[in-house]
Amino acid sequence: MFLYDTTLRDGAQGQAVTFSLQDKEQIIKRLDDMGMHFIEAGNPASNPRDAELYERLRHMPLKSARLVAFGSTRRVGVPAQQDASLRIMAGLDCRHVAIFGKSWDFHVTNVLRATLAENLEMIRDSVRFLRDAGKTVFFDAEHFFDGYRQNPEYALATLDAADRAGAGFLVLCDTNGGTLPEEIGRVTAAVSALYPGRVGIHCHNDSGVAVAASLSAVRAGATMVQGTVNGLGERCGNADLCAVIPNLVLKMGVDCFPKLQSLTSLSRFVSSVCNLAHDARAPYVGAAAFTHKGGMHIDGVIKDPRTFEHVQPEQVGNSRSFVLSDLAGRNSLMSRLRRIDPDVDRDSPVVARIWDRLKQMEFEGYQFEDAEDSFLLMVRKEMGLYRAFYEVLDFQVLCQRPEDVTSTVATVKVRVGNQVEITAAEGDGPVNALDCALRRVLTLFYPQLKRLRLVDFKVRVVDSDGGTASRVRVHIRSTDGRLSFGTVGVSTSILQAAWTALVDSIDAMLLSDLALHPCAKKGGVA
Repeated sequence: MFLYDTTLRDGAQGQAVTFSLQDKEQIIKRLDDMGMHFIEAGNPASNPRDAELYERLRHMPLKSARLVAFGSTRRVGVPAQQDASLRIMAGLDCRHVAIFGKSWDFHVTNVLRATLAENLEMIRDSVRFLRDAGKTVFFDAEHFFDGYRQNPEYALATLDAADRAGAGFLVLCDTNGGTLPEEIGRVTAAVSALYPGRVGIHCHNDSGVAVAASLSAVRAGATMVQGTVNGLGERCGNADLCAVIPNLVLKMGVDCFPKLQSLTSLSRFVSSVCNLAHDARAPYVGAAAFTHKGGMHIDGVIKDPRTFEHVQPEQVGNSRSFVLSDLAGRNSLMSRLRRIDPDVDRDSPVVARIWDRLKQMEFEGYQFEDAEDSFLLMVRKEMGLYRAFYEVLDFQVLCQRPEDVTSTVATVKVRVGNQVEITAAEGDGPVNALDCALRRVLTLFYPQLKRLRLVDFKVRVVDSDGGTASRVRVHIRSTDGRLSFGTVGVSTSILQAAWTALVDSIDAMLLSDLALHPCAKKGGVA
């Protein structure tokens, strides 16, 4: 079984996906380290950037992966020897090339404006020309399943033309992504009987079944699966290799990927390089893939993970987590409380008090799924383990709009120990002004707060019945460069909700800093 990654070519055609040369080089190195068999890095004949990439890759030896250049069959009426794109591919220092050709007669006559016989000759000429140049050629039969459904004899004739010209793999492409897995399997079985061991599958996800269709093709005899990391690709994307690979290895017993335990890190790495939010609900590799919220589920998983998990998260490099909520039950709560106090008794009054407080806060609109630090601060306060580093005595926010300029000034008065300080700061909006003022005054006592910066700020209406007076929930994510802090605030005032989350983020950092440097001098108040 061969795995063929086309993230850098087909995946790059997805909306909001752009790769620089450096991005492509990083991803190629990571895929090579992971044991990917083939990496399609781009179309060197279509743009200068990909042409430069293949030139650079001459000086970047790969451990095991084989680089593939992508292109198309020759143009209508132009001999292969004179086709500019094919000449570029023939001259590459890259042994493997993939070219696509039309296998649907509808496309031949309505898009290429060619005769069916001419298209077959285009396929033969192109494959033969690249073979004569010393290349191993993969033929991508574009729109194969649509073509087979309408005119199976002609669709098979395109494969025969490529085969007779010396193509290696014949890749069946569900280019429109509209074929269901059952039909994919039936057609692939018919083709595999003609070309055993040389059939590949390339599915798009427009019907939401690209992964299932790819696996169906494998069961029917396909020995190459093409796809992209995280399912990136045009329209609805391609078959997601991060789901295809573990299904092949763990469900179908196909030993084709030696570093399965690094799959989650690969998925998140590609999301980071693309500057896209990682899909939390992605099978196997998503942050929620092994996250449990329901109380009965959590109880079962604690007793035996097999009760509600189909594989072990460690097998794909992921991890298990429990969500705190009023649905979760005390098992989830206890696992977190014992991080603070390992000796806490499940039946103690403080646990009951925290449990009631948690349910009340969630009733008010709080959610702690992305605000673990706010939850831990609440627990510390209820357990009598909270240490206040400062006390806010007062704050004010003044917004005015002279002409076209919006100006916001915040004033904050705090007490640290026996010392009282008051500071004002200007910001872009009330939340930014409060943030600037509070940190300005607190850095007089806690210089480490200069490292803290906001990285995400989200506002969501909890209930809309009150119109502009509706309760809102503000999530803040911040970092000190070492750790990340998630906090939350809820109020009918967006300013108060943001202030609550902001104060929690500062407290969370100061607590983490105290844990890291327990002997550090602190001026906190009781």
